[in-house]
Amino acid sequence: MTKSELIARLAERNPHLYLRDVERIVDTVFEEITQALAEGDRVELRGFGAFSVKHREARTGRNPRTGAAVSVEAKRLPFFKTGKGLRERLNGQESS
Repeated sequence: MTKSELIARLAERNPHLYLRDVERIVDTVFEEITQALAEGDRVELRGFGAFSVKHREARTGRNPRTGAAVSVEAKRLPFFKTGKGLRERLNGQESS
């Protein structure tokens, strides 16, 4: 599902809202999650999952073509861990 498909589906389920308002809501939610992660915070959506930031240290890697050593800088990567409710739903189990 793409972002535009999500917006369309939400607008369809909420006919009392204008499409532009639904789009603004979705953009705001994504922006808040992004901002929280940029600040190093963890975002937890109960039953769905948790977004966090993983830190990767600088290391020496290898160029797969030449085999030459390459310096890889330290970086921060987004990480998502599914919640229990989502895992159970995906595996056909009823959430309690």
